[in-house]
Amino acid sequence: MVVSSRRIEGGLTGRREDEAMTSPNTLSIEPKGKLWLEYDQQLAMSDYRLRLLEAIHETGSLAAAAQRMGLSYRRAWGKVRDLENNLHTTLVDSAAGGPGGGGSRLTPEGLELVRRYNQFASQSRRAIAEIFDAVFNPPSGPTDPDLVESDRGGPR
Repeated sequence: MVVSSRRIEGGLTGRREDEAMTSPNTLSIEPKGKLWLEYDQQLAMSDYRLRLLEAIHETGSLAAAAQRMGLSYRRAWGKVRDLENNLHTTLVDSAAGGPGGGGSRLTPEGLELVRRYNQFASQSRRAIAEIFDAVFNPPSGPTDPDLVESDRGGPR
C-alpha cells in the first residue's frame, strides 16, 4: 500500500516509544530527504543531476535531455561540466551533430556514478523510512521509501 501522507495523531512528546501517537491533535507529516554528494566541498552528485545524466543516457542527446528537463542546452551542459570539473573526470562524451548525427553518451565513469548514486539514494531512503516508522509508529502502516524523495532545497 502506498501512502502519500501520514496522519499522526497526538503531540511529538510524552508518548511511549512502542505506541502510536493518539490525541485530538492531528499532524499530517511524512518524511522527506534531499540527498547529494560532495567531493572536496564541491557538488559531486545530486538527485537533480542524476536525472539529467539518466536523461542523457536514455535519449543519447544532451539537447533532448535538456528539453526533457525544461532546461536550456547551455544550462544542462553547464551542470554536466560542473560535475566533471568537481570530480576531475569525464562523465559525458559528445559528438558534434551534422550529417552523421552526433549525440551524447555517458562514459563508463558516468555510468558507474549513476549506478552507485542510485544505490546510495535507494538505501538512504529505505533507511529514512524505517527510522521514521520506528520513531513515529504511524498507525497507517509502513512508509513507502519512494515517498521520501524531495525536490525542495539543496543543490540542483
